[in-house]
Amino acid sequence: MINKVILVGNVGQDPEVRYTGDVNNGTKVATIRLATTERYRDRNNNLQEHTEWHNVVAWRGQADLVEKYVKKGTQLYIEGRLRSRTWEDQTGAKRYAIDIVADTIQLLGRRQDSQQQGGYSAPAQPAQQPYQQPYQQAAPQPVQQPVQPAQTKPFAEEEPSDDLPF
Repeated sequence: MINKVILVGNVGQDPEVRYTGDVNNGTKVATIRLATTERYRDRNNNLQEHTEWHNVVAWRGQADLVEKYVKKGTQLYIEGRLRSRTWEDQTGAKRYAIDIVADTIQLLGRRQDSQQQGGYSAPAQPAQQPYQQPYQQAAPQPVQQPVQPAQTKPFAEEEPSDDLPF
């Protein structure tokens, strides 16, 4: 099974950084509201926009990065996974939320643009490389092998026994 989300969007408000437990013994966690916007043309060729808001949660080292460099308006690239939550509010109504738990956060945009808008003044390294927690290892680089031409049948000759839903 795969649970993977990739988002590129803008931070809608300053992140909230807190600790589970107390500041000395707790774990740092940052919450980000990220907006992604889809632009398309309708039947009348009018430009339309649809903005979707995402709750992004960053833990430990990712939360440190968010605390130092991310604020309202920052453009981010985020890789993570979906996590759903359920709870009851004060009236007893059941509430639901879906969060993106960030595995990788990368600051986007040009550094000088962000500084002119009062943005972060991050060193060049975090802006060029996605931050990954220390225990994660980089994926091994594949060895280049000569590519053999595949023998394929034309699309019309495919067998109808394919039961894939897509």
